[in-house]
Amino acid sequence: MVIDAKERVRPDQLHVVVDLQTGAVAQEVTVVLKDGRRLNADWVRTDRMSDLAILKVTASGLVEAPLGDSDTSDVGDWVLAIGSPRGLEQSVSAGIISAKGRPGFYAGGRRPGGRQPQRSVIQTDAAINRGNSGGPLVNMHGEVIGINEAIFSTGGGFEGIGFAIPSNAIKTVH
Repeated sequence: MVIDAKERVRPDQLHVVVDLQTGAVAQEVTVVLKDGRRLNADWVRTDRMSDLAILKVTASGLVEAPLGDSDTSDVGDWVLAIGSPRGLEQSVSAGIISAKGRPGFYAGGRRPGGRQPQRSVIQTDAAINRGNSGGPLVNMHGEVIGINEAIFSTGGGFEGIGFAIPSNAIKTVH
């Protein structure tokens, strides 16, 4: 799935749905499915600090991915990172949970207004590259235990250190 976010954000400053400079949130999102269908998404909630939007789409043939309990995952558990790195849609990479409870940060540096998130993140060595942000981090039971958020990289590419927002933090988005 690819999410195209539009309006009131500069495309060069867009991370997932929030403009990194102004904090403006995209006003329109189109979800593009693997079969080519383009679905308009209804906005349910947005958390600017996490650059996270909870969206609702309605279409036939969709299967809901269960939201797991990130607190029950352990360091060493296998996970899959799903996304569209560098525009390569429907990509999956495998790895393990490398650490839990890392201080949260923002992929684009400081958030608008200089605020930093107060939550912790899951660290994984599953390849998370530019374009994976917003995709699910899935455990071996098929449950979403995180949302891919960022990489730590000196060169801009995968160095084995990726981060995901824990599913239990997602449940608190209002």
